[in-house]
Amino acid sequence: MKIFLDTANVNEIKEGLSWGLVDGVTTNPSLIEKEKGANFKDIVKKILEATPGPVSIEVVATDFDGMIKQAHKIRELGSNAVVKIPMTIDGLRAIRKLSEENIPVNCTLVFSPIQALFAAKAGAKYVSPFVGRLDDIAEDGMQLIEQIKTIFMNYDIETEILVASIRNPVHVVRAALIGADVATLPFEVLKKLPQHPKTDEGLSKFLADWKKLFPDGNFPL
Repeated sequence: MKIFLDTANVNEIKEGLSWGLVDGVTTNPSLIEKEKGANFKDIVKKILEATPGPVSIEVVATDFDGMIKQAHKIRELGSNAVVKIPMTIDGLRAIRKLSEENIPVNCTLVFSPIQALFAAKAGAKYVSPFVGRLDDIAEDGMQLIEQIKTIFMNYDIETEILVASIRNPVHVVRAALIGADVATLPFEVLKKLPQHPKTDEGLSKFLADWKKLFPDGNFPL
């Protein structure tokens, strides 16, 4: 499963890449707004330059013509730019048009299996079901991932399932068990994934025993 970082912070992206864990990045207007005072075009270009993998950048137009116009401008910023299009009727039309132009699309704000199927039929490279937002209203967001995975397997659909709105490491584990293609997560969740208290405990024990053997702490080889 690929790991994307859900952020617009270039320092977080560089840090995640240095760990060898980040395969791509997703952004949205809310994340970019958090980078106070940043010029939109400048920050998008910096993200694209910092990230070797795909970077999803969202249009803000809601009509077909506006989406297509903004998508072309986004794509001009870098060959790794993926255009995020919302799941609407005009969005589906835009996905079809852009896919015919070989412009990769991430269909965002997916909340039902039929929405994911329609986005795939329109030609989306990724569908982004928002699991955390479903959990917020007492629905099981990961059940949606299971349903989409089953449908896509039934018909050999190549569109990738990109699990979005991840809130905790359990979401990541369940996404991997289901067989999702991508999990996109905030930097704070990413930091938790390699950690385990038993790892820390074991390391402390090994180092304490080492000091008994070599009180000066030097490595003898």
